[in-house]
Amino acid sequence: MTKIQLNEKEKLIASANTLRWEIGESLHDSIIESIYTDAAKIANKVVKVKEQKKKYSYDQAIDRIVTSKWLGFPIMFLMLSVVFWVTIEGANVPSGLIANLLVDTLHPVLKDFASSIGTPSWLSGVLIDGAYLAMAWVISVMLPPMAIFFPLFTLLEDFGYLPRVAFNMDNLYRKVGAHGKQALTMTMGFGCNAAGIIATRIIDSPRERIIAIITNNFSLCNGRWPTQILIATIFIGGAVPAYLAGIVSAAAVVGIALLGIIFSLVVSWGLSKTILKGEASAFSLELPPYRPPRILRTLYTSLIDRTIFVLWRAVVFAVPAGIVIWLVANITIGGTSIAEHFTNWSDPFALLVGLNGVILLAYIIAIPANEIVVPTVLMLTVLVAGIAGVGSGDGVMFELDSVADTSAILHAGGWTVLTGINLMLFSLLHNPCSTTIYTIYKETKSIKWTVISSILPVMMGFAVCFFVTQVWRLIAS
Repeated sequence: MTKIQLNEKEKLIASANTLRWEIGESLHDSIIESIYTDAAKIANKVVKVKEQKKKYSYDQAIDRIVTSKWLGFPIMFLMLSVVFWVTIEGANVPSGLIANLLVDTLHPVLKDFASSIGTPSWLSGVLIDGAYLAMAWVISVMLPPMAIFFPLFTLLEDFGYLPRVAFNMDNLYRKVGAHGKQALTMTMGFGCNAAGIIATRIIDSPRERIIAIITNNFSLCNGRWPTQILIATIFIGGAVPAYLAGIVSAAAVVGIALLGIIFSLVVSWGLSKTILKGEASAFSLELPPYRPPRILRTLYTSLIDRTIFVLWRAVVFAVPAGIVIWLVANITIGGTSIAEHFTNWSDPFALLVGLNGVILLAYIIAIPANEIVVPTVLMLTVLVAGIAGVGSGDGVMFELDSVADTSAILHAGGWTVLTGINLMLFSLLHNPCSTTIYTIYKETKSIKWTVISSILPVMMGFAVCFFVTQVWRLIAS
């Protein structure tokens, strides 16, 4: 056989092998395609595809409502109003029980025990009437609202609604040069401003985080709600017919809270155009699917990580404040207490801005905790006005169960409707409490931003109260 014939034979064999391989591959592909086809038919019979689409449509249907242009904000305000209402109403009974235990029951027991062992009256006053009572008021006023608000807030967070709040508010905050996530930190501030400051960690931009920290004080924390509700009930509700008093008082408190949001936006815009100049950073906000909250984790996160942590800081700062309260009311110079000297000296300026010296002194003393503002105001009013038969002595903070009795004391101290309105505004626009100030420093590591965060609100408070006072007097004249 020749060489040429051998080559042709090899080519023939190679062609046959190639044909056999192609037929095999084709057969293999046909078999695989058949398997996938059968698998798809089985999957269609077994897997409930319609339910998956329904679940997806369910989330989308909710988002079309809660993030819509027209319904998003009303639903958001309604949801937050419900949370605030549940917090305020739910905290009344436990706050009363704790106050009854710590203030009405245990305080007299401690006083009797100190007297029985021969403790000097001044030492008993400083430690029990001052330090202990301040701590007792802070715990009774602060603990129940936080123990209710923070779990509710965390439930909304776990459920997936809070990212929708940030989505709704993002456009507003971007327009003022801030970050959309500032809406979440602002909302957290309604429970506690210190917690709101810590929550700003979710904002990556240092500039926008500073803006969120400075403006968080404009969120009414739970320590300021009792003051707002009491003053609104006495002076705003008292100025209208009885059948409208409740609605008008509630509307006034909600109005102050909304005013705080407006101030937050205005100040954010001002800061982004001046000392914190810059454009709002873009961020992608992923809306997580709605899911059932994890109750045990929620309770741990809200009660341990937030409530107990913030309460402990407040108590630490409240104890020295109580000592100062007792000292300024009991140390006399020329037969007049330091508290009376200060109120007489500061009255001209305070009256110019529609407040009074008692309010200024109360807010200076109550820097450690807003929760002691009302009992401090009542104690100082009784002391300065010389009202007899009310309270337990100079420097001893107290509250009255009757709104009418509280109203009588304030009116006897010279308070008017204008004083009440300005106090509500000043309660919104004043320096942060010492717990928040300390938290600001811990988060920023900057004395500069801590000072600005502390001074800017109180300057705005005086300016707004002065403006309202001048307008009020102009209208009245």
